[in-house]
Amino acid sequence: MKAVMMTDIEGVAGVVTFEQQSYATGPYYEEAKHLLTQEVNAAVEGLLNAGVEEVLVIDGHGPGGIKFEEIHPRALLLHGRPLAPRSVQRTVMADYDVALMIGQHAMAGVIDGNLAHTQSSRHIDYIKLNGIPIGEIAQFALYCGALGIPMIFLSGDDAACREVEALIPGIVTAAVKRGLSRNSAISLSKEAARSLIHDRIQTAVQNHATNPVAPLVWDPPYELEIRYFHTDTADAKASAPDVERVDSQTVRIRGDDILELIYR
Repeated sequence: MKAVMMTDIEGVAGVVTFEQQSYATGPYYEEAKHLLTQEVNAAVEGLLNAGVEEVLVIDGHGPGGIKFEEIHPRALLLHGRPLAPRSVQRTVMADYDVALMIGQHAMAGVIDGNLAHTQSSRHIDYIKLNGIPIGEIAQFALYCGALGIPMIFLSGDDAACREVEALIPGIVTAAVKRGLSRNSAISLSKEAARSLIHDRIQTAVQNHATNPVAPLVWDPPYELEIRYFHTDTADAKASAPDVERVDSQTVRIRGDDILELIYR
């Protein structure tokens, strides 16, 4: 079995504020990257202990969140900014059997979601797919599902865990903090968080072997609606010929290929 791991920084234990920790200009950003990398390493170790032969880690946080010099020696790291086009990434991902997410946060607007946002905390109000609000969890799970890859595990705050459990029956989660508000949470210690991820990810692999999790697939056609905080962001998006301007801050895109649509 080969596993592909999407990573983000806002769902990591100990990372609780945008300005101080998750933005590259924050005074504690390097420390936050260290915390993420160590949770990733715990996940990699758990996967290897469960018999997974290869782990590809995708550095998914906007400006990059993985400290290369600290990454697990058995992990492969897909990184760089800007990342390769998704058409290139998908040819790499298609070689993997299962997917997971480490350090994940809830979608924008979740009242107790610590660092909750969708794609851009500075620009996007919400994203809906066929009228259903979605966040980065559904985006990645649907993208993997279109490639035939099931998502079997997620770690993050408890709101992110609830979000993915409602999407994917049978998924295993590890809540490493409990959100109180957008910039406040109660975190496990770094040691407890890493131990929980390590143990729960082995459970995820074992469960999947006996009772496989199905890839997340929604039937076409698709209608993606994106609402921005500001009109100028919508101006830029609406310049594409296949984008419909709904109102001053909202655009809509239609299509039948989720791989081409979901990250528009």
